[in-house]
Amino acid sequence: MVQGDGGLIVGLDIGTTKICAVVGEVTRDGTDIVGIGTHPSVGLRKGVVVNIESTVDSIKKAVEEAELMAGCEITSVYAGIAGGHIKGFNSHGIVAIKGNEIAQKDVERVIDAASAVAIPMDREVIHVLPQEYIVDEQDGIQDPRGMSGVRLEAKVHIVTGAVTSAQNIIKCANRAGLDVCDIVLQSLASSEAVLSEEEKMLGSALIDFGGGTTDLAILKGNSIKHTSVLALGGNNLTHDISVGLRTPMAEAEKIKIKYGSCLSSAIGQDETIEVAGVGGRKPRTLSRQILGEILEPRVEEIFTLINREVYRAGMEDLINSGVVVTGGSCLLEGVVDIAESIFNLPTRIGKPLGISGLVDVVNNPMYATAVGLVLYGARTQPKRKFRIRDSNIFDRVMVRMKKWFKDII
Repeated sequence: MVQGDGGLIVGLDIGTTKICAVVGEVTRDGTDIVGIGTHPSVGLRKGVVVNIESTVDSIKKAVEEAELMAGCEITSVYAGIAGGHIKGFNSHGIVAIKGNEIAQKDVERVIDAASAVAIPMDREVIHVLPQEYIVDEQDGIQDPRGMSGVRLEAKVHIVTGAVTSAQNIIKCANRAGLDVCDIVLQSLASSEAVLSEEEKMLGSALIDFGGGTTDLAILKGNSIKHTSVLALGGNNLTHDISVGLRTPMAEAEKIKIKYGSCLSSAIGQDETIEVAGVGGRKPRTLSRQILGEILEPRVEEIFTLINREVYRAGMEDLINSGVVVTGGSCLLEGVVDIAESIFNLPTRIGKPLGISGLVDVVNNPMYATAVGLVLYGARTQPKRKFRIRDSNIFDRVMVRMKKWFKDII
């Protein structure tokens, strides 16, 4: 089992606005959340690390807070990855079955065959997610092991990202004294935390409306069918308020959290807000309606772009159960109403499900990714941990040659 220490699994959500560490303990009945730590994030932009030192500092503080609450020492984490560089696509592989019965080796071979696609040197595969298996033209099989057949096919969803972005996340965690067990796409992690089994089976769209990015994951039949990352998020809303009301960014963020509504029709005519001036100017009192008129078009734009992506991928018929919106930015008043009007589907806010322990603390959409990383870790539990990989192919060849010589001698 992968640990922070003593049977614990730690999810580290390295976000654009906050860094969050959640500690979960795997029990027979499920997963107990035993610790959580958050710290403002200043070293990322649109989901990508732009300042390593600031990010390392924030990770250390978030992890220390989680360690104090959980009463443990954290040594390894599951880290989330997002950003506009993330690309997902579907692939297909076919192999002949060697015996009469499909074994684990056959499943691995067909996954390898489906993964054998040419990707550019500057990109790497983050996930290969099996969607379904087909045995002798019988489709819809979730686990083909033990079945008889001649030909095995697999449909998979492959998620790729920029090598440098993945390496920078590992580098930041390593510098903070942490091993990285796995890098997980943030929308995939969030889907683990906020979607019910029925939603995963029937078909739903998960929108992770974060600070720097808005991530989309479409699930059907308990498997990922499509993923996409849009480099727009809550920070764009804050920037719009800052420019529109002529107030500093920090003040704009406070106004967004306290008074923000992206449904101007629901705001009373007499409601007012106080806006701090820039450079020592006096604060001004403005109608709250103006704030709604700034936020509404931007939220509509983000959801319209996501809806366009759904149609571009030809996935509109798979979303039978509706849309689930999660992430910190979905706490804005009126987000569900705008999403329902644009997608024309039932929409709900997604909060972490299927956990015990500190449920009341993490019962918030902003913790969906971090809790999802813990649940993903509890489900997969790989045996590998990796530190920053050698980017230099020469180094890798040298290591391999030394091993050969050792074996010969």
